[in-house]
Amino acid sequence: MMFRRSPIRSLAAALALVFAFSWTVGALAAPEGTGLPLPRFVKLRASEVNMRTGPGVQYPVEWVYNRRDLPVEVIAEYSTWRKVRDWQGTQGWVHQSMLGGERAMVVIGKLRTLRSDPDTQSVAIARVEAGVIGRLLECPADGSWCNVEFDTHAGWMRRVEFWGAYPGETVK
Repeated sequence: MMFRRSPIRSLAAALALVFAFSWTVGALAAPEGTGLPLPRFVKLRASEVNMRTGPGVQYPVEWVYNRRDLPVEVIAEYSTWRKVRDWQGTQGWVHQSMLGGERAMVVIGKLRTLRSDPDTQSVAIARVEAGVIGRLLECPADGSWCNVEFDTHAGWMRRVEFWGAYPGETVK
């Protein structure tokens, strides 16, 4: 006599096995964060960084950044992966090893003026084009200006002229 299983019973057993396996893997791979505040700004650490569609190497690369020090905003965390947003609104997942905690900024809009003091009447040090990346040195909480640096030129720029600091945020 042959033993024959019904297709419905086999399907139910397979689904139960898949459910049990996925629950176990999900419990073991539970999201862990750094405990740092979200959202927050960081910068790209390497000159080539892959942005993926999900938090893992099994997800396809959606974008490749070729701009070291580009500021990005961390908006979510999953294990060693960070969901980031760039200054143009593109979002995806990057491994934490590709990110650095130092602060950077990118000029937005049009040609901007770097000034010697936080005042529109102060001496112009340099003119900076949109898309140029600089270091964010200091942003007083009560001011609309931040101290920034581009290569050998340091000075003050209004917060609305760059991306990389939140309104009212103190950066030291």
